Order: sequence, then structure tokens, then C-alpha cells
Amino acid sequence: MTYHHARQVTGWVGWIWFGGMMMILAGLFNIITGLAAIFANRVYVQTPARLLIFDVSTWGWAHLVLGVLILITGIAVTVGQGWARMVGVVLVMLNALTQLTWIAVNPWWSLAVIAVDVLVLYALIVHGREAELE
Repeated sequence: MTYHHARQVTGWVGWIWFGGMMMILAGLFNIITGLAAIFANRVYVQTPARLLIFDVSTWGWAHLVLGVLILITGIAVTVGQGWARMVGVVLVMLNALTQLTWIAVNPWWSLAVIAVDVLVLYALIVHGREAELE
């Protein structure tokens, strides 16, 4: 006799879709921020006594690459790929850390992104299993 345990899906699955969509949006924002820092670095003002370790264009490349990875992983989270939860957690944590270092350049934006990253982490960690494909 074989028993199959049906996975219970609750209304909390909306948190996963929220997390995936926010990852897509964060990826797009990081791509735009990265491109602006690389090609129009006059937009950002860098001061010597801040947390910014590299020059603005180097951080632009970091944001661009991270943005593409977050965008792809956000799409995978939204469609229920199980691997995307763990990758998403790591990428969102990296995003929060890069925003912390970017806080000297764009403080209010960085704080807002870090707050959204915390919500996405909650969605992925606590409710992520409900949205996985079988």
C-alpha cells in the first residue's frame, strides 16, 4: 500500500509570488542602477569617507550582474522551481549587503531595498515550499 501525502497549499502561497515578483523588480532596478553607474557615473556622488569600497563603476558592474541573476531567479521562483528558493535566499542576502555598501551613494533607496529584501527572505524561507512544482 502506498500513501501519497498531498501537499497543502494555503493562502500564504501568495507570499511566494510576491517574493518572486519583487525579485524580478529588484533585478530590473539593479540592472538600471548598474547601467547608470557604469555609463553615467556622474549621476552618483562618491565621497572618500564612506563605506563605498570600490569606485562607482565597479559597483555598477556588481549591481548589473547581481540584477541579472536576481531577475532570472525571481522568474524561476514565480513558476515554482524548487532550486530557485535557495538560490534566491543567497542572492537576496547578497543584494542587501551590496545595498549596505551602496548606502553612501543612495541612502534612502538602499534602505528601501533592504526592507523589501527582508520581506522577500521571509516569503522564500517560511512559505517557499508551498509554491514548488511537484
